[in-house]
Amino acid sequence: MRVTILAPEVVGLTPGEYEDICRRLGRDPSPLELHLFGVMWSEHCGYKHSKLALRALPSDGPHLLAGPGENAGVMDIGSGWAVAFKMESHNHPSAIDPYNGAATGVGGIIRDVLSMGARPIALLDSLRFGGFDDPKVRRLASSVVAGIAGYGNCIGVPTVGGEILVEARYRGNPLVNVACLGLVRAEQLARACAAGPGNLVMYAGARTGRDGIGGAAFASEELDERSEREDRSSVQIGDPFTGKLLIEATLEALATGGVVALQDMGAAGLTCATSEMAARGGVGMAITLDLVPLRESGMRADEILRSESQERMLLIVRPHEAERIAAVYRRWGLNAAVIGTITAEPELRITHQGTTVAALPPAVLAEAPAYQPAASEPLRLWDQWTLNALPDEADPAQALLALLASPDIASKRPVYEQYDHSVQVRTVMPPGAADAAVLRVHELAPKGLALTVDGSGRLCALDPRRGARLAVAECAANLACVGAAPLGLTDCLNFGNPDDPEVFWTFRQAVAGIADACRAMGIPVVGGNVSFYNESAGGPVPPTPIIAMVGLVDDVSRAPTMAFRADANIVILVGDPAADLAASSYLEVVHGLTRGRPRDVDFDAHQRVLSLIRESIRRGILRSAHDCSEGGVAVAVAECAIAGGVGAAVVLPGGSRRDTALFGEAPSRVMVSLAEDSAAQFFAMAAEWDVPLTVLGRTGGDRLEISVADGPDRRPILNLMLAELAAAYQSLSEVFA
Repeated sequence: MRVTILAPEVVGLTPGEYEDICRRLGRDPSPLELHLFGVMWSEHCGYKHSKLALRALPSDGPHLLAGPGENAGVMDIGSGWAVAFKMESHNHPSAIDPYNGAATGVGGIIRDVLSMGARPIALLDSLRFGGFDDPKVRRLASSVVAGIAGYGNCIGVPTVGGEILVEARYRGNPLVNVACLGLVRAEQLARACAAGPGNLVMYAGARTGRDGIGGAAFASEELDERSEREDRSSVQIGDPFTGKLLIEATLEALATGGVVALQDMGAAGLTCATSEMAARGGVGMAITLDLVPLRESGMRADEILRSESQERMLLIVRPHEAERIAAVYRRWGLNAAVIGTITAEPELRITHQGTTVAALPPAVLAEAPAYQPAASEPLRLWDQWTLNALPDEADPAQALLALLASPDIASKRPVYEQYDHSVQVRTVMPPGAADAAVLRVHELAPKGLALTVDGSGRLCALDPRRGARLAVAECAANLACVGAAPLGLTDCLNFGNPDDPEVFWTFRQAVAGIADACRAMGIPVVGGNVSFYNESAGGPVPPTPIIAMVGLVDDVSRAPTMAFRADANIVILVGDPAADLAASSYLEVVHGLTRGRPRDVDFDAHQRVLSLIRESIRRGILRSAHDCSEGGVAVAVAECAIAGGVGAAVVLPGGSRRDTALFGEAPSRVMVSLAEDSAAQFFAMAAEWDVPLTVLGRTGGDRLEISVADGPDRRPILNLMLAELAAAYQSLSEVFA
């Protein structure tokens, strides 16, 4: 008769999973082993509800060197250089302890990139909060931004861009997604695959404490009222100065040639690093916990194994190089200790105080079961509303000012100013100046890299497949507006409880949308993260797939900003001018309606528009370029005017409603400006690519005048001073003062 000492539910496992563990082991697990399964088979580590669906994502591409399954994706950028790219979520920790939750999210993603042997060179963040009219949300948002700044600035990795969107359904569960980009010589690419029986297992970095114990399991649960009180110990505490030392020491250790493999001790700590590295290599490890550097006395074996203390790496090193590598870490003021050996037999054997406390095949621990949850299509909001139900037109000037002041569209300068974006001297232009961040790659000059992040829970709540397709298309458009061609993308998929059939249906649809877009545009998904259980007492967050994309720029000196740069330049809308108000920011911000089905992407037309923009930038034709998205043409031209301090007078194509012409939305549209002597060449190129162009007007003055071509009377329906537009656009200064 079996006697279960520890109920599986206590460690987040189901009775069925307990039976599966017993079957795989051929015996009952010990209580400590069950704790290890609890973290490794959590959703955060095991991806048990998502990994079958994720197989639909294309991961092949001509530049791909390392893809899904590694600590970060890696892409070739030429001349022997490569970039590592990854995005992760730290949603639950940031809800409980916003400063440390966000800070350690930055630290963790930096170490994922470092684990590939790459020097981290840039960060992006994608943030979602509840309404800023709530003082609690404002405090949380300010603390999250301070945590990102506090860690990133101190560790010396610039935060070069990002996005912030606000929606009431994120109030109880904010989203904090962080992406990191690193640079590495292709021949020096590191892996996390343990190999070589007799090689040594080395612990390096900060000492292990009791912070973050069970963090992976905590991240796989819904938040409730007790979470802030009881789960705070699951949030790690980071030390960015130690993180900086760890970067330099690890890169120097890799340069010795004595490191066989390495991995960050992130989620699930030592348990994850040992089991995953051994499982990848088909080998075993013999680990002695008494050799692990500790900062607290009396730590139990399960605490040492599950701690998620920050700034720690696990290395596999050749025996004759061990002391040399340890000396490197010590010279940087860090701990380094050999805590075990690689064994030929695929068994993870862990001893503590002379007793074997766990002995099991690492693959059993590292390979969680895979589930196919029930999926049920929810009531589609677009079925309940048609364009015939549009509200009366709002005053154009007041509507534009309201859109510019809305948190989703307003300038993020009050946030960016808290980030050091110029450290490492690679940033070509400050955050917010262009649709994508542009970085110099001194090693490949004049080439550079561009990166951007985008996603819309509002659009995905209305149609998850189209919303995800639009996010990928938007990222590619952002890259094109600085002259970059996509290399690959990483994603962060933020959803509620996957056991809810409607939640899982939206997840699966979003994955399908990303796959559609990537196949159509030839962009590989090089890695990513799934974050389920983003729910609170107020319900689940909107389905929020976040896309981060990196591209290659031929010449960073030619990358334009969004700003109008001079008087008398021609303003042109590139792409089909037709748009509509369904699912638009105008409906939401001005009329309080989240209704309609977002317009889908025609990827053939989209690719032709982006090719025209990229080639025009390469030839030096465009003075400015800005993707036309939230808020439509009126917001896009206003943003260009505000950014450059140069006004414009434009006439928009007419239609049945003026607000549709002003604020209607559709993909594959770019606002550009160019000198008059470049117009003929640009029109010829557009004809060659079969891309529609609409000349809107000219730049100049200190006002924005917009007319709509709906008849012989073309008097401006909107005429505002740039100073008034700029004042509305700076509304977030009150939130992030």
